[in-house]
Amino acid sequence: RALAALDLGDMAQLQTRLTSFLLEFSQTLANRAVIIGQNTAQFIISLGVMLYLLFFLFRDGVALAARIRKASPLGARETDQLLEKFTSVVKATVKGNVTIAAIQGAIGGVTFGMLGIQAALLWGVLMAVLSLLPAVGAGLVWVPAAAYLLLTGAYLKGAILLAIGTLVISTVDNFLRPALVGKGTMLPDYAVLISTVGGLSLIGMNGFVLGPLIVALFVAVWSLLNHDEP
Repeated sequence: RALAALDLGDMAQLQTRLTSFLLEFSQTLANRAVIIGQNTAQFIISLGVMLYLLFFLFRDGVALAARIRKASPLGARETDQLLEKFTSVVKATVKGNVTIAAIQGAIGGVTFGMLGIQAALLWGVLMAVLSLLPAVGAGLVWVPAAAYLLLTGAYLKGAILLAIGTLVISTVDNFLRPALVGKGTMLPDYAVLISTVGGLSLIGMNGFVLGPLIVALFVAVWSLLNHDEP
């Protein structure tokens, strides 16, 4: 009666419509996958450069800071404040993004396990890694999985995965990033969100770190010019 009231016909007709929709969705996803594949090399290069720079920053940070102090035209106090702000922003941004990616991967892996999808741990790790890549994200894993479940008749499991992926996995970073990154950088939530999104749009993957870093250093310099604590 419910199906008739909704003018959906019998289950065969409903499945036909659903299959048609999912096929169109899969085609759209495939086209997007091609675009993502074309940019994979750029993503890998950007990730390598970012990790390379971060490695040397953490390894040679003390020596680099000493050279900056010696060459800086600012006073010792002002230079130390800027260096402290730089260090705190880089550490907070890296730790925040890695933590968020791990949480997204954990949520995805647990969801896969609850739904009985094989190799849930492996898929969770893959989602965590993909969450670090802008314009890719964990959706590259859970969206095809949800489509497969719906196409094979596991409507409840597919709907659950689709709901969790859309409402939780894809949105959790919007809530956690300002809290995790903002806490270490001492920036307002809106500044962290805007600087991260703006950095990704203008710089690419390195914008994860450089976006909040530029804003934090601007705030620190502004505070110094106004003779306030940053």
